[in-house]
Amino acid sequence: MTSAHHPHLRLEQDGAVARLLIDRPARRGAMDQSMWKALPALVSAAMDDPATRLLILSGAAPGQFCAGADIAEFARASAEPAWRARNSAAIRATQLALARAPKPTLALVDGDAIGGGCGLAMACDLRIASPRARFGITPAKLGLVYPLHDTRLLVELVGPAQARRLLYSGRIIGAEEALRIGLVQIVAEDAAAEAAAFAVDVINASPASQRASKAIIQRIIEGAHDDDEGSMGDFDAAFTGADFTEGVAAFLAKRPPKFGA
Repeated sequence: MTSAHHPHLRLEQDGAVARLLIDRPARRGAMDQSMWKALPALVSAAMDDPATRLLILSGAAPGQFCAGADIAEFARASAEPAWRARNSAAIRATQLALARAPKPTLALVDGDAIGGGCGLAMACDLRIASPRARFGITPAKLGLVYPLHDTRLLVELVGPAQARRLLYSGRIIGAEEALRIGLVQIVAEDAAAEAAAFAVDVINASPASQRASKAIIQRIIEGAHDDDEGSMGDFDAAFTGADFTEGVAAFLAKRPPKFGA
């Protein structure tokens, strides 16, 4: 296992799974500006490691995820325009780093994912939650406005009507309601075990297929409606790729495939 860290963030590489841990229990995982600034580089480090097949974002301790931005820091510093500009840029960079990461990402939520914490979870590909997880997007309780990129992530997951409900009210919802409206994909008593089982599935599947599927889904989200030369070229090229050769050989031999990185 290798690791990199910030005082309140840790990247731990354990085989094919990179774990990005939010470790600030005294503030329920709240993110200050230094954490927002540090997180994109940690995401990039995980993606750049050839061993990484899946990035899991979670709290470092049971019952913790991320309570959002550090409101105490906001109260001290937000009157300064330069600080606000730095903060907005750091938060945006973090959200884009997660949302556009080329390999699969998973948020494991065991605790509160509020405001910016919910944004972090939404920027991941999937969300697995424990029954005690809670979700909320609360700018209306603070007189703030949520960024368009993060709002788009919310609308994509739950639709415009549920997005309006959550944003207008600032209501905190439980894991089961989050599952019902599509904000969460799985709720499990042992969310960590569920995440580990998903990791096994990811690791055993074709990384080339996963990367291409993620890129195609992103293109669809951004408005693509049909294939072009690039997507059709990728589709055709897969038939001569190493993963297809191994996948077919394994299927015919009735054995598990052994894909490369």
